Amino acid sequence: MTDPTQLRVALVQQASALEPEANRRRLAELTPQGADLVVFPEAFARDFGEAGSDVSGYAEPAHGPFGTELARVAEERDTTVVAGMFEPGEDPGRPFNTLLVRGAAEASYRKIHLYDSFGDRESDRLTAGAVDPVTVKVGGFTLGLMTCYDLRFPELARALVDRGAEVLVVPAAWVAGPRKVDHWTTLVRARAIENTVYVLAAGQPGPRYSGHSLVVDPLGDVLAEAGGESALVTATLDRDVLARARRTNPSLANRRM
Repeated sequence: MTDPTQLRVALVQQASALEPEANRRRLAELTPQGADLVVFPEAFARDFGEAGSDVSGYAEPAHGPFGTELARVAEERDTTVVAGMFEPGEDPGRPFNTLLVRGAAEASYRKIHLYDSFGDRESDRLTAGAVDPVTVKVGGFTLGLMTCYDLRFPELARALVDRGAEVLVVPAAWVAGPRKVDHWTTLVRARAIENTVYVLAAGQPGPRYSGHSLVVDPLGDVLAEAGGESALVTATLDRDVLARARRTNPSLANRRM
């Protein structure tokens, strides 16, 4: 990374398998060269499996096999990588849904809002993280971390922006269904517009999930978007674009609440 005013990003829209070892092997295969930030989907270490199935047997510490390989690949490619996994918690039967950040920056975020919606009950098999929004600096940008269903809660996005976030990073496994792609793309653009931030939303592909990973700029314009199939989405973020957007739409400065 040579220019702190820009950030080259890559979103890896790939399905995670039910075999953790296979997913670890694929990290090196799927992490591209030349990106400053690479974002994998939610639960890439091991897919959720059938709705309601027990995932506790696949939870591992943040510095376990998946986290170790993630860090190795990030160092090898000279980048920062974000990816989702299950992490043990106090309840052995209900792990955390965790994002790991490894490479030039290091952080972790436990999903706050569990997907108890559209007939699913994520809280039956996972534990919600503490309400403690997580930001991390990568290059010249401050990133705010969100996971999938968190996208439906504007309060979290605003809390991250209040902590300095200029880019929202949203790994997801957005389950397919009626209106789901429309909800996904609308919410991603809304979070970008209302907060004048970039949003990087990386999902798993169809047929089970909605795909449509996308990069949106601070005025809500889509810079790059995938379809429903496996894909790599790339874009370059620019601090000048961010500054111009916040001059054009100074809603953060104008708010009274």
